[in-house]
Amino acid sequence: MPFSDIVQADTLDSSAGELRVQKMVGGFDVPWAFAFLPGGGLLVTEREGVLFYVKDGKRNQISGLPPILADGQGGLLDVMVPQDFLVSREVFLTFSKRQGQGAGAALASGRLSQDNTALTGLRILFEAAPGARGGRHFGSRVVEARDGSLFISLGERGDRSSAQDLRLHQGSVVRISRDGSVPSGNPFAGLDGAQPEIWSYGHRNPQGMALDQRGALWVAEHGAKGGDEVNRVRKGANYGWPVISYGRHYSGAKIGEGRAKDGMEQPEWHWDPSMAPSGMLVYSGRMWPEWRGDIFVGSLKFDYISRLSGRPLREAEQLRSSLTGRIRDVQEASDGSIWFASETEGALFRIAR
Repeated sequence: MPFSDIVQADTLDSSAGELRVQKMVGGFDVPWAFAFLPGGGLLVTEREGVLFYVKDGKRNQISGLPPILADGQGGLLDVMVPQDFLVSREVFLTFSKRQGQGAGAALASGRLSQDNTALTGLRILFEAAPGARGGRHFGSRVVEARDGSLFISLGERGDRSSAQDLRLHQGSVVRISRDGSVPSGNPFAGLDGAQPEIWSYGHRNPQGMALDQRGALWVAEHGAKGGDEVNRVRKGANYGWPVISYGRHYSGAKIGEGRAKDGMEQPEWHWDPSMAPSGMLVYSGRMWPEWRGDIFVGSLKFDYISRLSGRPLREAEQLRSSLTGRIRDVQEASDGSIWFASETEGALFRIAR
């Protein structure tokens, strides 16, 4: 039986009542991210370097991708469809790009052909300054801001001190214009020796990023042991890694100088024990009005979706079923249903009433 014909469904209990979880498409290796296309269909990345167009449970591979170095946590990572897609047909991808003997996070754009089979006019818009080698901590999400600029989250590549070094992009959120140039208003653009794309720094490995209804930017990032965080990203702010952290090294040793320091931001929420946060969304309230403005974050470690709510932010509940598995991405569809990508199942699922 073809994978598109296999039906899997389950229910889960939640504060909004019993919800249905249904498999929508499967057969993936390591699905890393997905994005909905206007008018139906969606794009799905596989970390090994494959991009798919999916519609009605069937998937087709898209050609024209940049050279991708799939190593460890690196590979083909995020995919983003901009607001003007119906006019521009433009698609944005983050991936790990070879840099000498190592690799760095990069952002490319291309135009999706009318038949959804190829990317054309591919351009590399950004790549991180060369730093540490190895296959750890690439980030890396891309989000379109309300003004059309692009935010990209970058991990510190396992080199902890680089997150405090403005000469490097590692461990930061960067902001670029859609053509790859540095937009006006970036906080370090005029600072000698600093990378002009940097918007915020002191991040460890932000693998979730989303805008809220007011246009504010949020990230979910991996800490060390007991130090996973949700941060509201502010222009020019320092989020402390590795000087401050709520976690400890995996050896049990203390990290840096403690949990707080003047000039460094506190997280809006942190998990202890760590749950390995992945993709995130800020919910519109379309299907569940009572969840409007809540933050949903997938867990790679404990196989659930965390719903965060309130001010101060708190974990209100954990959404899990027999089908959730190791969750890599979470997105909201146009009807308000919540979709997630499960690495365990190699599939995309839909949560609805």
